[in-house]
Amino acid sequence: QVQLVESGGGLVQAGGSLRLSCAASERTFSSYAMGWFRQAPGKVREFVAAISWTGVNTVYADSVKGRFTISRDNAKNTVYLQMTRLKPEDTAVYSCAADEVLLRTRPPTEATQYAYWGQGTQVTVSS
Repeated sequence: QVQLVESGGGLVQAGGSLRLSCAASERTFSSYAMGWFRQAPGKVREFVAAISWTGVNTVYADSVKGRFTISRDNAKNTVYLQMTRLKPEDTAVYSCAADEVLLRTRPPTEATQYAYWGQGTQVTVSS
């Protein structure tokens, strides 16, 4: 059972930056692809970014490509989401998730392919 805890959310002005962190309790964290998803009020949860267990392969939603960067430090059991040039439409609860299978080379983009979820952290971008 992988437990995930996000941190780093907050209030920021448009154009600003934030870095989210997701710490995992399980030492096999390094074997899981990891993803970030977000959900704004009244909207469905959407994919943001994902990274393979090696950290070599990453994938991004078109809406954040070029502004967000996902990375991981397997020695620290942590995955990060660096967010720059934030926009009001980025306002949402951001959650990290661990893949349902181990050692997947291509990180999944569908929420149904993730088995473990954190509680989420609020990101609010003011205009």
